Amino acid sequence: MEAVAVILAVAVLLLVGVAAWAMRSRGRDGGGFDVERGRIDERLNRVNDALDRVSQALDEGGRREASLSTQLGEIGRQTSKLTDTTEGLRRVLSSAQARGQWGERMAEDILRRAGLLEGTNYRKQVTQAEGTARPDFTFFLPDDRVLNMDVKFPLDNYVRSLEARGDIERRAQERDFLRDVRRHIKALATKEYVDPEGGTADYVLLFIPNEAVFRFIHEVGPQVFDEALDSRVVCCTPLTLFAMLALIRQASDTLATRQAAEEIVGLLGRFNQQWGRFGETLDKLGRSIQSMSRNYDALSGTRRKALQRPLDRIEALREQRHIHIAPGEHGDDGFALEEAGDEGENGED
Repeated sequence: MEAVAVILAVAVLLLVGVAAWAMRSRGRDGGGFDVERGRIDERLNRVNDALDRVSQALDEGGRREASLSTQLGEIGRQTSKLTDTTEGLRRVLSSAQARGQWGERMAEDILRRAGLLEGTNYRKQVTQAEGTARPDFTFFLPDDRVLNMDVKFPLDNYVRSLEARGDIERRAQERDFLRDVRRHIKALATKEYVDPEGGTADYVLLFIPNEAVFRFIHEVGPQVFDEALDSRVVCCTPLTLFAMLALIRQASDTLATRQAAEEIVGLLGRFNQQWGRFGETLDKLGRSIQSMSRNYDALSGTRRKALQRPLDRIEALREQRHIHIAPGEHGDDGFALEEAGDEGENGED
């Protein structure tokens, strides 16, 4: 705005100067007044154009100022929301119970995102067999092994370091925070969370529910992570936990596929065994049928013909000597047939 005022002042002074110069020229030479007037008009037109541009610049500056005011207002509202969110987060971090619930809730959200199901892929806050340890989460691994995870993390002194008013106080709180982290790692290492002979993995997971806290530890005390690995404690953030859970689920799926394949192969073995027995029995039955067929052919062929020849000779002798057939008992099938035959012959006569 100050620049615009200076431009207007210069333009006014320029107009006054041109008018004074024109009056002096008119007094000296009346004949050249028309020529000078034309030059003055031309210069005035230029000045007017400059003033128009200045006016447009002022209008544009006003619009920009209004837009800037609107943006500043929106920034103020967002800052207010961010302040409220930060205050709420500070209240959460200041309570040990709330921190534990917050870490547990974040871990459960990640588990759902990874597609893991409680009771199928993991269990929550269950005391280990033959022990007193009660991990927050226990993941099922292949070969009946488990992986434990703790979601409680000491953040008290970290929050105090953020609220510190001076560098000395802040550095002191940071040292206390790193000390708390080391103590917590040692406590996890001494618990029954890592018991390979009891069926656990060779390490335990320590969940840090905030990427900024993990980055802060890496910047201020990176040796803490090396000490944790030496104690068989693996620190993970939401991002790294998601990747690790994906590997766990893949291992679980691979184990399930392998178990299903082994079961299928076992069933195929049993089927093959039964199929062999079925084939043996079928072959035996076939041989029996063939033997029966040969016996039947022998009975209906050779044996029957051998028996029929004496009967034919006996029947021929009976007919030659006119020997009548002895009558059978009442109800005898042969007698009934004979009577039926005789009746038929009599009827034909």
